[in-house]
Amino acid sequence: MLSFVRTLLLGFSLWAVSLTALAVSAEQVPTVGAISLYDTPALPEDFTHLPYTNPDAPKGGEMRRAAQGSFDSTNPFIIQGNPADGLNHIYDTLMEASADEPFTMYGLLAGGIRFDPDRHWMEIDLRPKARFHDDHPVTAEDVVFSFRLLRDEGQPFYRAYYADVDKIEALDSDTVRFEFSDNNSRELPLILGQLPVLPKHYWASRDFASPTLDKPLGSGPYEVESLSPGRRIVYRRVEDYWGRDLPINRGRHNIGRLVYEYYRDQTVALEAFKAGNLDLRRESSAKNWATAYDTPAREEGFIKRMVVPDAQPAGMQAFVMNLRREKFQDRRVREALTLATDFDWLNTHLFYGAYEETDSYFESSDMEASGLPSEAERKLLAPYRDILPPEVFNQPLPISRPDALRARLKKALGLLREAGYEIRDGTLINRETQQPLRLEFLLYDTQFERVTLPLIQNLERLGIQASLRVVDVNQFLTRQRHFDFDLILGSFPQSANPGNEQREFWTSDYADAPRSRNLIGLQNPAIDGLVDTLIGADSRRELDTAARALDRVLRWGFYVIPQWHLDGTRVALWDKFGYPQPFPKYTFDLSSWWVDPQRARRVEERQHSDR
Repeated sequence: MLSFVRTLLLGFSLWAVSLTALAVSAEQVPTVGAISLYDTPALPEDFTHLPYTNPDAPKGGEMRRAAQGSFDSTNPFIIQGNPADGLNHIYDTLMEASADEPFTMYGLLAGGIRFDPDRHWMEIDLRPKARFHDDHPVTAEDVVFSFRLLRDEGQPFYRAYYADVDKIEALDSDTVRFEFSDNNSRELPLILGQLPVLPKHYWASRDFASPTLDKPLGSGPYEVESLSPGRRIVYRRVEDYWGRDLPINRGRHNIGRLVYEYYRDQTVALEAFKAGNLDLRRESSAKNWATAYDTPAREEGFIKRMVVPDAQPAGMQAFVMNLRREKFQDRRVREALTLATDFDWLNTHLFYGAYEETDSYFESSDMEASGLPSEAERKLLAPYRDILPPEVFNQPLPISRPDALRARLKKALGLLREAGYEIRDGTLINRETQQPLRLEFLLYDTQFERVTLPLIQNLERLGIQASLRVVDVNQFLTRQRHFDFDLILGSFPQSANPGNEQREFWTSDYADAPRSRNLIGLQNPAIDGLVDTLIGADSRRELDTAARALDRVLRWGFYVIPQWHLDGTRVALWDKFGYPQPFPKYTFDLSSWWVDPQRARRVEERQHSDR
């Protein structure tokens, strides 16, 4: 699962009760304020604030950040349009995650939670004080409306997430009940806790499926103050926010205005930050991190840099091959393409030694497959032996390959010849179709040109006609949503507790669903079955085993050209902010930051002196 009061009796660890047990009624189940996937929540029932927040943090000030590309919609829930950044600040969810725990959620809109030990249903009692920004109460009907609207008209992501919910109903104005079609998804109640609740009275008369630039109505800590389409959106802190004094919120949402300025070029955004037009920047470029911040403002202590640690799995960033294209159907071709990348050269000459090479889809976690499959993995993989490559069962991970690029390219050429290609006048030709192998890499960020061009040069040494196309963000998103690409820069982020989102990443139902995250176009019964097993895992051990088996199958499929990772978030900032230390373990959480008035004045004086 992608982006918490100790339970009285029931934790998710009790969800392994036999299905032959008698049905449990809601009256027999205690009402709790938080739920956790495997253990009880870390915080006591009477906690006053999250451990990484400062309940006495000052309120006010401004944080200006860069957004990339453009936007033409304030509806982030649908396929159409390119939504503005930061819209999540507007909406409250039923529950809120703790950034200090791997998978625990505390009630936000939900004042009380009851769930069946056998995982057949869950009930939520809404907090009576919960209000939308127009002072309408948040009701159970709003929850039912939001669930159905997102599932039926929202992005495919929601259909995947909520697939196991069989029924939802409002029992009264403050209580909603979810009934599940089966009890295989251990994380489903926590997933439902992430449900953003939309106002029925606002959306009932509007076309939800169409983009809009109206200021949306929510119940969260911020509201839209102003917007300039494609250029700027500003959020204002709601002073009378109904949930500001809840323990889950105390010390959070401190900054008065959140400003997102749009830039089509990251180089321009970097210069804007150094000029003082932006306050904070997440840096994705190792070169910039090493060389671009040597400015007088940094030497004088006005600009700071930090790497915020992150205990989440690194996930997979890669060039994704589109299996919907015939040229990628042969696994030998795909493996050959992965051999053409030269991470060691890139890391030495372009990345200043900053990164580690990525092998696994669950990199830097206990879910990463290594060596030969364990007995438990073999048991999961055995039903699919006839449709899986033999290497899944008899070859260890990580996949062995020559160290020297020349040797790797030689092996790649051998694989391409086995797949029916030959070199003619320096060009790789398919012997059956008599057509050259042509590849196009689709990018939107010019920073990636310098890391893509060496790969293209290596492919050209194999006789492959490879090219690079850089388009603006909107065109990139349009082509990605309609799977109009050969190879595209993509990522598959992972949490410490993967679950229902894996359906949209890998399973057949989402291979042709527009805007789904199955960028590869996978339609593989083995992968479908392993994803179901992972989602239904009843223990941490079972989840890790299922993830390793899935990781093993994906890696031996050679569906992507893996790239690199950094176990942390690089942040550059003007020194006007306060933030509790240590940082939370699992998520970089800016909602706990605040503007220090004295330091902010000092920074503003320094910035004005440069103008």
